Amino acid sequence: MTIAANPPGASDIRPGRLDSATLNANFADLHPPLTFHEAKVEAERCYFCFDAPCQRACPTAIDIPLFIRQIAAGNRAGAAMTILDANIMGGTCSRVCPTETLCEEACVREAAEMKPVTIGQLQRYAVDPVIATGKSPYSRAAPTGKRVAIVGAGPAGLACAHALAVAGVETTIYEPREKSGGLNEYGIAAYKMIDNFAAREAAFILSVGGIEVRYGKALGRDVTLGDLRRDYDAVFLGAGLGSTNKLGLPRETELENVIDAVDYIARLRQAKDLSALPVGRRVLVIGGGMTAIDIAVQSKKLGAETVTMVYRRGPEQMKASRYERELAQTNGVVIRYWARPVSLEGHAGALSGVVFENTHEHAGMLASPGSVFRIEADVLFTAIGQRGAPEALDGAAIEIKDGRIVVDAERRTSLERVWAGGDCVFGGQDLTVSAVEDGKQAALSIAAALGAARA
Repeated sequence: MTIAANPPGASDIRPGRLDSATLNANFADLHPPLTFHEAKVEAERCYFCFDAPCQRACPTAIDIPLFIRQIAAGNRAGAAMTILDANIMGGTCSRVCPTETLCEEACVREAAEMKPVTIGQLQRYAVDPVIATGKSPYSRAAPTGKRVAIVGAGPAGLACAHALAVAGVETTIYEPREKSGGLNEYGIAAYKMIDNFAAREAAFILSVGGIEVRYGKALGRDVTLGDLRRDYDAVFLGAGLGSTNKLGLPRETELENVIDAVDYIARLRQAKDLSALPVGRRVLVIGGGMTAIDIAVQSKKLGAETVTMVYRRGPEQMKASRYERELAQTNGVVIRYWARPVSLEGHAGALSGVVFENTHEHAGMLASPGSVFRIEADVLFTAIGQRGAPEALDGAAIEIKDGRIVVDAERRTSLERVWAGGDCVFGGQDLTVSAVEDGKQAALSIAAALGAARA
């Protein structure tokens, strides 16, 4: 359901709550890039640990001590290649990866001083100039004559396609949207990825050659898995998740301004003029993950007067990291824990408030003491997770668990000549960096299975 501006006397929703100058300032780069001097000083803080815990914590196993040593030595281009060899989306990951719970949390300076080396910012310092050229520094191997179909031009699909291209395997990506990048393009807070970076990085990756992208082509609608298995030597499924979860409350689909947070973030990401986006004065967000944080903070940055996040459990159970929670709170977002929605209230067909019941944990289960409270709202954003879309597989003999595809260590599915990775696979971390690793590992396995050069 789309967000709609309401007439006077109803919900207070309207565009242009802030002027363009304020909006531009609010949506400026969350972490401005390091200068040469800043990068040099930060790199020299690194101990260059042997068997470094930061590298073990990185899902793509970037040699972090090596690239930081290269920066310290003035070899910025060499540092970039060390990163990109392990993670072709090193630019995006330097901006959105939860380094505070991965490499930087593992940093020995974090343990000793509570101030880790800022690995993410150093990574961005290294790779941004290479991506800015728009030209891949990699060369393709001699063509093998093998062809692979890839479903989805998100991080997993792009990483797989790039690695296969380097191995001499041609790929065709089937992407349902109009742009490459997946959630990097459509689902990440705008202040984390400014200046059209997601599109520029995707173009950089595709510039290696040997990769065709067919936009507007969805699995199960425009092409079937059977078609792809018939026409290609192998298939990689990197389609992400099909749809978002619902609250399951009466009137959820009837009331205006009960909005899927993922849809609104995509709209915001593609908006050419943020002042034209309708924004509620009182915004409610239900959820405890990164999407909930992103929509809450961006609502505040767009000019919402009050933004309240409500999560059914406590802060320790939230998927959003402590850093992200603090980011929300320092931007004026109120986070209320231990409550869940029980009913939606409306006036003249539009949302007017939400009734919550207090919760607590009893014997490992969520329970309620029976007490309730109400929060008035003009807009309710739901951000309670996404689910897989196994129906797009059209009954193919692929093992599915909890709506997601089961894969082995090489990202093989149970169906011959079909691999999968990213958010659509069972047991993943739902992170860009993990999706990139899935694509990379699948490419290694596919290249070996096809007798191609090692990807």
